[in-house]
Amino acid sequence: MNSQYDIAVIGSGFAGSLVAMIARRLGHSVVLIEKGTHPRVVIGESSTPLANLLFEELCVRYDLATLKPLAKWGSWQRAHPEVACGLKRGFTFHHHLLDGEHSFDPQHRDQLLVAASPHNEIADMHWYRAEFDHFFVNEAQRLGVDYFDRVALGEFEDEGNAVRLGGVRDGRNVEFRAQFVVDATGPRGFLHRALDLGETPLPDYPATQSLYSHFFGVERLENTNFSRIDGQPPYPIDDAAVHHVFDGGWIWVLKFNNGMTSAGVAATDELAEQFGFQDGAAAWQRLLDRIPALRAQFAHTHAERPFTHITRLAFRSSAIAGERWALLPSAAGFVDPLLSTGFPLTLLGVTRIAKIIESAWGDEQFGSGLRDYAQKTDQELLATARLIGALYANMNRFDVFVALTLLYFAAASFAESARRLQKSQLAPSFLLCTHPEFGPASERVCGRAMQTLINSEADALINDINSVIEPINVAGLGRRDRRNWYPVEADDLLNAAAKLDASRDEVQALLKRCGFVCESTSDRAAMA
Repeated sequence: MNSQYDIAVIGSGFAGSLVAMIARRLGHSVVLIEKGTHPRVVIGESSTPLANLLFEELCVRYDLATLKPLAKWGSWQRAHPEVACGLKRGFTFHHHLLDGEHSFDPQHRDQLLVAASPHNEIADMHWYRAEFDHFFVNEAQRLGVDYFDRVALGEFEDEGNAVRLGGVRDGRNVEFRAQFVVDATGPRGFLHRALDLGETPLPDYPATQSLYSHFFGVERLENTNFSRIDGQPPYPIDDAAVHHVFDGGWIWVLKFNNGMTSAGVAATDELAEQFGFQDGAAAWQRLLDRIPALRAQFAHTHAERPFTHITRLAFRSSAIAGERWALLPSAAGFVDPLLSTGFPLTLLGVTRIAKIIESAWGDEQFGSGLRDYAQKTDQELLATARLIGALYANMNRFDVFVALTLLYFAAASFAESARRLQKSQLAPSFLLCTHPEFGPASERVCGRAMQTLINSEADALINDINSVIEPINVAGLGRRDRRNWYPVEADDLLNAAAKLDASRDEVQALLKRCGFVCESTSDRAAMA
């Protein structure tokens, strides 16, 4: 086998395979190294509009035509129906009191629905990773990437002009040499261990654990007594990343189109110990028994695989890049599945690594590019942890929790709109954490949310959060008349054109390019 390569990518999840394909498209010799085999189940399954846009941009820039249909539900179903996924029209949140019966609230004060698309055709997806990642690996090989699975790497040696990777495959010693190594092996992965990089704490972030599995036979929540609603919600409540929030933790439910449902819980150490997460299925049942709505939804299910218990969710590497190596964001750190932040963070990292390889390979700017990449990756990880830490602190106070989520939804929708208008300079970082006004303001309100708040302080914080998001609010967020239900409406974006340094006509053209059907009669006529 050829053991001399320009680039070695370790870890063949979708991100590692994507980096390998991009590097190959740029003319480099590439090896993709995997310790296991495909198909395999991994966590991290729910995409977002910004993540899908970043993925689509990469497919266009680097001529990955086979992958591009996977950026939207409609094109995915037409081009690759054999790859399972789930329809994600938005983010659904329900608040629960453990052991409390659900009571109908016409003001939706215990609910939050934030739509991510106006219809199914351009909707997001949950990625069934067993098939999704396998598809990527096969495509990488088709494009000329050398792929080796069942490789237990144990050695990393910088030889001065190359890196030597040593390991064992099927009982035989193997070696690979590469000019540059990308680690896509996830938290506490290969390079973290091989280089003894160490961990750095996430400031003021709670210690959390997770317990999860995949299930067959999960009922749709809208078919249970829990789903009583008045009016028409902005999307079917189950066709979403569904979050069930309670004091100290939350449960996710993601439905796939192959009959499978991904479900699990993330919670503080205190709650995890209370329910005995180490007991797996028994702990899951104890939790369901405390939440009547979920007990009904999961009454006739069985787990497709044994439960996985992660004893420490959050992670931050002390180093992210060196002279001949870099960790993808998914290997550099992790916070929590809440808000589906993992995919956009990872794809922003893939975009940056790709541009460094494209523009500075063999150049003295390569090193400075990697240092800048490491700094941005860590900044965005810290911003994510700051927001999610504030959310954990307010899971017992849902009005504040809802307001805090709007920091995410406002920043994400603004960034997506700016990129679609070819104005990515307006949103250079995830959660706009480096934005000169929004970044510091968001940090301040998250800091206040970490404190114990009396009612008047909570009300003041909610008002201040609405003021913080207003300059970037292009989605009509925070409007009281919407009662925590936020559809995707063309008029919201059209009326916010000035916030994006755009004209109404530019936004109109954007909506047409994206396949958006406008809501107002006047705008439909203008597009006709």
